[in-house]
Amino acid sequence: MAKEGAEASPPGAWNGHIPEGFTERFADVNGVRLHYLTGGQGSPVVLLHGYTQTGYAWHSLMPLLVRRHTVIVPDLRGAGGSDKPVSGYDKKNMAVDIHELVSSLGFERVTIVGHDIGMMVAYAFAAQSPEATERVVLMDAFLPGIGNWRNFGLAKDTWHFHFFGEVPLALVQGRERIYFEHFWNDFAADPQHSVPEEDRRIYTAAYAQPGGMRAGMEYFRDFERDARDFAQLGTKRLEMPVLVLAGEKSGGRFLIEQVEQVASDVRGEVVTGSGHWLMEEAPGKVIPAISGFVDASA
Repeated sequence: MAKEGAEASPPGAWNGHIPEGFTERFADVNGVRLHYLTGGQGSPVVLLHGYTQTGYAWHSLMPLLVRRHTVIVPDLRGAGGSDKPVSGYDKKNMAVDIHELVSSLGFERVTIVGHDIGMMVAYAFAAQSPEATERVVLMDAFLPGIGNWRNFGLAKDTWHFHFFGEVPLALVQGRERIYFEHFWNDFAADPQHSVPEEDRRIYTAAYAQPGGMRAGMEYFRDFERDARDFAQLGTKRLEMPVLVLAGEKSGGRFLIEQVEQVASDVRGEVVTGSGHWLMEEAPGKVIPAISGFVDASA
């Protein structure tokens, strides 16, 4: 059974920038303690962030969604104010974290939105618990184990997928910001219009906490296991509505085509001019697209 409580946020989690109407809490679920924000009333929406970020990635979307929904914004296992255990970073297990969290809050069915690593967790949530999934938004990454996924993972700019272990950890210790600049700059259509400076400081502080970088690298170490899991999960198609948003300057139609292999009701949109950081690079297009799709469940 999950235990809940409201406590002070650890350093780097939200840095005092909590949107109006939201409350910070912790819940003990699936053997891990998750830090999350929640606010609003109505049909529940869960927002799952990606690597180099925390739940703070959704701060510009949360005030809009909270008008009509109960919004739940966790830090994933290993990130922000959540626990950073040595294992459990396969996306099926991380989806269990989220399922137990929403169940502990009394919700039987949710809309789930995920970007990057959070997108993989969102897919695993929907595939494992379709009865608990109203709608799904999957944003700019790829699904290990589905279709021609290895071509994506072997691209020259995805060396970080294979960058984990003692030596990589030693190399980035005290240089977390330098390492993260690769993601924030190289995966954007324009590095000058990517993740804002203040956000970069918040995320760097969050991942520089003890165990933060090791945990983040574990997301990548488990891709081979995720591929086996997703290949099996993908044999049963998702039937709920799925919105796929992808950056034109990032993966293009790759994720849309993957999701079409594992889901029956797919609405795909390539965000013109955007790289990987959809929320930051194209908020004028992405925020209305997400809110319009999510509001259909209100």
